[in-house]
Amino acid sequence: MNLLKDHIPKLVRKLAVPAMVGTLFQTLYNIVDTFFAGKISPEALSALSKSFPIYFIIIATSIGVAVAGTSLIGNTIGENDKNKTLNYFTHIIFYGIIVSIVITYLGLSYSEKVFSLMGSTKEVTLLGLEYTNIIYSGSIIFILVVALNSLLHAEGDTKTYRNVLILSFFLNIILNPILIFGFFFIPAMGVKGIGIATIIAQLVSLIIILIKVLKNSKVKEITKEHLLPKYFFFKNIFFQSMPIIVSICGYSIAAAIIFTYVGQSGEYATAGYGAGTRIEQVVLLPILGINTAIISIIAQNYGAKNFNRIKETYFTALKYAFIIMVTSGIIVFTSANIITSFFSSDPEVIEYGKRYLKISAFVLPAYPIFFLSNGFFMAIKKAENAMISNFFRNVMNPILVFYIAKYISASFNNFFWIWVAINWFFSMLYLMIVLYYLKSRLEKSSAVVHP
Repeated sequence: MNLLKDHIPKLVRKLAVPAMVGTLFQTLYNIVDTFFAGKISPEALSALSKSFPIYFIIIATSIGVAVAGTSLIGNTIGENDKNKTLNYFTHIIFYGIIVSIVITYLGLSYSEKVFSLMGSTKEVTLLGLEYTNIIYSGSIIFILVVALNSLLHAEGDTKTYRNVLILSFFLNIILNPILIFGFFFIPAMGVKGIGIATIIAQLVSLIIILIKVLKNSKVKEITKEHLLPKYFFFKNIFFQSMPIIVSICGYSIAAAIIFTYVGQSGEYATAGYGAGTRIEQVVLLPILGINTAIISIIAQNYGAKNFNRIKETYFTALKYAFIIMVTSGIIVFTSANIITSFFSSDPEVIEYGKRYLKISAFVLPAYPIFFLSNGFFMAIKKAENAMISNFFRNVMNPILVFYIAKYISASFNNFFWIWVAINWFFSMLYLMIVLYYLKSRLEKSSAVVHP
């Protein structure tokens, strides 16, 4: 596969499908965990739901490291600079280790305060901490997996990560009931067992990815010179990753704000909303897969200065993603009740989950604009643009929704209708910014490079 020459629509499909499948099984981790938490108790389900904004910091860091590695390594492959490629690869691993140590400290130190801010009961807080403390203790495993895989993604290999995620998913399914409820000599660990199962499955992923990477022809050419820390590469990785990490962490703020408002309707509302968001994560998988594909394609073509191919890639991806999300919205709306009942047998939890999903269906077609535009800016090394957009969507958006809802004393349903309207507003604004950038920057550059 040649990311610099092959037919764009074919490339997007070829790279996106394995990434979608891989991301599906990654998300199913959370689905399975949520399912088993619901089997423990409504409080356990609420605890796992509320732990998501806390756990999401690890996800945000992993995404930041992965995107920085994929885009920077991809750029150097497009430039045909093997020395830079290897330097970025080794430094992204070092960087991943450093940031994992930092977030582990922050997670273990401040998780309890976050649960408290979300209005959690003492029981829910204690259950949540059992889970998050284990997850944060193993955060280095999560981050090393994506750091190592960034080279494979930059080369256009999305299949390896897909296969690893499928394997670890099934391992997680096997381990969850054993560790939660006990089996022979293994004691019942409850919510703590959910965290341990995830860590073990991720460790297996790390081992497999490491073996695959060590067999890569480029990695075999690594010398002592590539392993020596260099400020230049750390600086570029930092400025490429931190905007996306900080901006995505804003999603945790958004989630915490939403949980705070939803929590006013009780723990059953929180549990129902939490179950609904897990479904939403699955629905968003195609977008994430397409986004992975376009970062790889655009990064290499940006390095090679193929600006017309960058433009074509963005619009092709946006078209595919929009069609998929409209279809997904229809499916979610019509089957909301059935889907929610998968997570809980409690009629009140099911009712709240159903109500959320029926409203969420109307915002799904807006998400491709946000995600793919972020991918576009990250691939062309404009991480600050993605950071600004994420700040407005993930921080200003929920704050605005919260105070509007509070001012009019909005119900559970009305709160999320306001959420839909504001999300559409920010998405359309972002689209106009991208279109302006494509016309004023890339078109002019293309005219110069390809007269």
